Amino acid sequence: MDASLLPPGPSPTTAARERVVVRGGGMAALTLGAGDRLTVLDPEGLQPALVFVTDGDAVEDWEAASVETLPALMDQGGEGSAEVARLLAENSCAPASLAGRALLSRDGGAGATAEIVAQADVLVVVAAPGGPMSPDAQDAPTDLIVTVTRARGRGRPLPSPLAPPKLDVRVPAAEARAYTVKAGDYIQIIDVDGRQCADFLAFDAAALETGEEFGLDATTTRTLMGAAYPGPGLHSRYYDERQLPLVEVIRDTVGRHDTFALACSAKYYEDMGYPGHANCTDNFNAVLAPLGIRERAGWPAINFFYNTAVDHTNAITMDEPWSRPGDYVLLRALTDLVCATSSCADDIDPANGWEPTDIHVRVYDGAENFSKGIAFRMSADAEPRLTRESAFHQSLAAHTRNVVEYRGFWLPTCFTGEGPIAEYWACREKAAVMDLSPLRKFEVTGPDAEILLQRTVTRDMRKLAVGQVVYTALCYDHGGMIDDATVFRLSPTNFRVVCGEEFTGTWLRTKAAEWGLNVHVRSSTDQLHNIAVQGPLSRKILAEVIWTGATQPAITELKWFRFAVARLGGRPGRRWSSRARAIRANWASRSGAIPRTARRCLMRCGRPARRRA
Repeated sequence: MDASLLPPGPSPTTAARERVVVRGGGMAALTLGAGDRLTVLDPEGLQPALVFVTDGDAVEDWEAASVETLPALMDQGGEGSAEVARLLAENSCAPASLAGRALLSRDGGAGATAEIVAQADVLVVVAAPGGPMSPDAQDAPTDLIVTVTRARGRGRPLPSPLAPPKLDVRVPAAEARAYTVKAGDYIQIIDVDGRQCADFLAFDAAALETGEEFGLDATTTRTLMGAAYPGPGLHSRYYDERQLPLVEVIRDTVGRHDTFALACSAKYYEDMGYPGHANCTDNFNAVLAPLGIRERAGWPAINFFYNTAVDHTNAITMDEPWSRPGDYVLLRALTDLVCATSSCADDIDPANGWEPTDIHVRVYDGAENFSKGIAFRMSADAEPRLTRESAFHQSLAAHTRNVVEYRGFWLPTCFTGEGPIAEYWACREKAAVMDLSPLRKFEVTGPDAEILLQRTVTRDMRKLAVGQVVYTALCYDHGGMIDDATVFRLSPTNFRVVCGEEFTGTWLRTKAAEWGLNVHVRSSTDQLHNIAVQGPLSRKILAEVIWTGATQPAITELKWFRFAVARLGGRPGRRWSSRARAIRANWASRSGAIPRTARRCLMRCGRPARRRA
């Protein structure tokens, strides 16, 4: 949900709005009550929206129509389908029993909207149908934005559990709760309303039974992790004073926390002129005393969502947290733990956005398998998206543990067997492989596609032939730089723009609307993952594993800044020839395997490019 739509704090008396993004090819489920209004927006155009409801009589002017059935869509396994299946099962609803209709058609323009209004409680599923993009059709399914305007007085719902929870605990504002967690289990700490700190303690349960208290130690953690606080990835653990890890960070949708300050204490408020103020330290002491844990005057907690920094004068400063409603941190217990979580009581400074609100804790079984990720937003109003793996990740990760988050993807920084210096010389003298999947791709199609690009990039698009690619810049009217990109001309009216910023697609759509052009700009980033094979031997390596049809130039025939639609492993694209398998095995032993999943690729021949990822 987007905090800009509904500010943190108690549920307002006016109508409240929530926003959910339905990923292209995926679906999402929501519950509506009487008077709630659901609006579906297609920001990029040409994306149908199918809506299914458990009770057509509960929706104003509902007319069911013949559309692709919900079970068929769920069988495709798009993003969100597992969550939809779980919610339907919890409500004893068979997917086939839901009545469906098309709320938006496939020929809608960018910005098309439609809505439904509930007259009674109803479960709604919104789907953005579409399969893998066809290389010759530019038909990638794109995201839909669903906004729910709640009737007056309705509260903010919690995000759906990541899995069936073993423990589901609400920590009311200005209170604390203690709980136990088994080794391997997951702890999800959720900021319910946004901009609320959650102080966290964890102790080795086995040590407590012997009378020893070994809890999270921020100084040890910062020293061993080499960072102000750990995050998902290689340096992800919180340690105790024995230098033993107690928890590791699996997911983080905020990315700004504190490990320097104590949990707020009675002394802090007394010094500020508020004696007797509720505080996290006293709350911790109260809930931990029954467990035999000694009191502290100030608890050295891990302060999740607390927004602190060290400024240029060496002062520790604070501001309102970055967390939005529903943001969370997901931890994994590395041993049996006794934990405590507080909802910070501070209402005299920006620490909690000036108004303390609730925190929610869920514990999941260790048998669950959650991906690791950091929430990434390409723009301020975008929904957070956890770090994802490209189609090449598993093959590349088999050769390195040096993986970092880059613009929403996990990418290797270097391969373990060689290192960056050797890879630099390989790129100069032989060849190197780089995963460039985080580059943003946009399909620009329609009668006015050339006109739009001619007006927005610095190259002359009229000179760009079919089968040619050019490096260019996108600039504002005053000449300020927006992005750099490569532009492929796939046909007289079809272009592909590969760039660095999600905003580039938004800007192109804005200019197309401003000029009244008949053109569509649609994202294909998740449909087109890509690697670069660069270096003097790259052409020779690719020539032995790439097949091109009679209408396309062979790899050996490609000239500067030309491309070919090609396929790995021969004409059928399903089996590797013995020669291709040998080349693949030999290449994998040197620089990382080319994934089997990449059956089609768009190869570009040009001068060695600068490394962008």
